[in-house]
Amino acid sequence: MRREEKACYASESTQYGRGTMQARVQRTRSAQDLLDENRRFYDLLWSGARLVEPQRFNTWPLVRSLLPESGRRLEVAPGLRPRLPIEGTQFVDISAPALAKLRERRAHVVLGEVTSLPFADDAFDLVCALDIIEHVDDDDGALSELSRVAQPGGTLLISTPLHPTRWTSFDDFVGHKRRYEPQQLLAKLAQHQLVVTGSAVFGMQPRSSLLVNTGMWWLTHHRERAMWWYNRVLMPLGLRFQKELHLVPGMIATEEVDEILLVCLKRRSGLLGALQRKDEPDVPPA
Repeated sequence: MRREEKACYASESTQYGRGTMQARVQRTRSAQDLLDENRRFYDLLWSGARLVEPQRFNTWPLVRSLLPESGRRLEVAPGLRPRLPIEGTQFVDISAPALAKLRERRAHVVLGEVTSLPFADDAFDLVCALDIIEHVDDDDGALSELSRVAQPGGTLLISTPLHPTRWTSFDDFVGHKRRYEPQQLLAKLAQHQLVVTGSAVFGMQPRSSLLVNTGMWWLTHHRERAMWWYNRVLMPLGLRFQKELHLVPGMIATEEVDEILLVCLKRRSGLLGALQRKDEPDVPPA
């Protein structure tokens, strides 16, 4: 439950519709403005939120199956909703309040950005970056860094919203820079030596635009009360009733998918990489 819980900060200029939110032209914001906006947003969010254990999310069975024996794993921008095990994982985030709470659990943490990761090449066997690349101005820089720090043959978990035509005021509210056309996303991943080996429908944003708009209004105008209800009522309910994650090989059909989780493999170079590509699953049209 990551995307809907991000709605705890917005400027007074945010507009709320009644009923269905209309698709909007994606806003043009400078890289620094986008970073500052997201940092303010998440500092406010995580200052009033509780840490949720990774075992409580529907991603846990997948994560558990991917955990490397060496334990070299990285999660970027987990906030207080980490999906990788807290112990033994390296976490990077732009939010100091989130890192402080993770540090209390003896997690390895560092303040940093996805476009400039402070790690050596090929440092991790498993890299997780959920709901990240749509927030940054330089998404190619982010993907380049995620690929750089991953070991060749390593696994990356990436999620992001799809279809620019479905842009809504919620995207503005949570600090999104873009949504992706599925084929555009696949092409970007390939440019950074990442091939999709599996995918699934992701995200727990309510389908009701009225419910989303109501939540945004309360979180903007009555934040403390809204966060109390969210932490003690809505979040536990969401975790209890979240749907099982259904992972399929390659790329799922994306026509009706609002957000997607991708399991990616970093290609090896040279002859070994060519042999690996022969064994990679065919990716059907999105």
